[in-house]
Amino acid sequence: MKTKISGFLFRFIQQQNMALTGLPLATFFLLLSASYLQIAGAEVESLTALNLNSPILKKSIAQQVNENPEAGWEAAINPRFSNYTVKQFKRLLGAKQTPKNVLGSVPVISHPKSLKLPVNFDARTAWSQCSTIGRILDQGHCGSCWAFGAVESLSDRFCIHFDVNISLSVNDLLACCGFLCGSGCDGGYPLYAWRYLVHHGVVTEECDPYFDQTGCSHPGCEPAYRTPKCVKKCVSGNQLWKKSKHFSVSAYKVNSNPNDIMAEVYKNGPVEVAFTVYEDFAHYKSGVYKHVTGYVLGGHAVKLIGWGTTDDGVDYWLLANQWNREWGDDGYFKIRRGTNECGIEEEVTAGLPSTKNFVREVIDMDDGAAVSF
Repeated sequence: MKTKISGFLFRFIQQQNMALTGLPLATFFLLLSASYLQIAGAEVESLTALNLNSPILKKSIAQQVNENPEAGWEAAINPRFSNYTVKQFKRLLGAKQTPKNVLGSVPVISHPKSLKLPVNFDARTAWSQCSTIGRILDQGHCGSCWAFGAVESLSDRFCIHFDVNISLSVNDLLACCGFLCGSGCDGGYPLYAWRYLVHHGVVTEECDPYFDQTGCSHPGCEPAYRTPKCVKKCVSGNQLWKKSKHFSVSAYKVNSNPNDIMAEVYKNGPVEVAFTVYEDFAHYKSGVYKHVTGYVLGGHAVKLIGWGTTDDGVDYWLLANQWNREWGDDGYFKIRRGTNECGIEEEVTAGLPSTKNFVREVIDMDDGAAVSF
């Protein structure tokens, strides 16, 4: 008679490193069952305490944050999620952690410590000619944050390095990367998103928009959370899909040291970061966020655009979210810097814009000649 062990139990055995040799089979399974029931009981208790169908916004959480003198930030009942359940909110948190077996092959960028960095830095003012840096978008009901963080950062970097304002298509990456990047609206890997930008590029937002003309009837906005289909055809008949592609030269991680992250943003522009989201983050209104209360809900990816220090001496990162301007501080938020708050300094990914397939015509004012590169 063969005994079958579920994949979960098998992994549990491996993780616990239990010695099977010499242990009576009945005793082993008795111990294993007790351990399994303990874990299963903890999971049930957690799910019971965190009712997925309950509202994500709770006055009790906002009150707990606002009455805590050590919190450092203000909580509120944000209009953006006034009708959301915990389950619906969790669907927005689509950043998956890079598998450990992949990390060894990923280039890690660091910068010279001799580089002098300002105390406060905001990419919106440093490159004021780049309109994309200050845009706050809306991912709708889709867990596409992993795609937004990458495409927004690359759009900004095209302006910073090539002096051209261009909005690239989140929808191209979300719909066409497929299983290589993850699961579309059910989440993806920021690093793999950047690899897609290297090998396949993305078209312009004009060619393949995330939202259509009515504002939010695109698949990314539907409550069904369906991943859009990859069509590979521009909505405008005047544009060609392949010619609209824009690429990244590279895909890399930035060393988790805060100085390296600051130097990367200072030299090359905004980066994509991923971090762990707890219930209280949904209530963020202003100030420098740090986790105070609530259950862990998932991973989220956003665009990091700067840093600074408050009058009280609290160091922070400045980030642009893609939950519309109804959430947070006009769509932005700050989070503690230098303490790896919620893992914000561990998963920093980026790449540089490529001249591949990119032609820019510049009119020479002296002789009217067109120069391309």
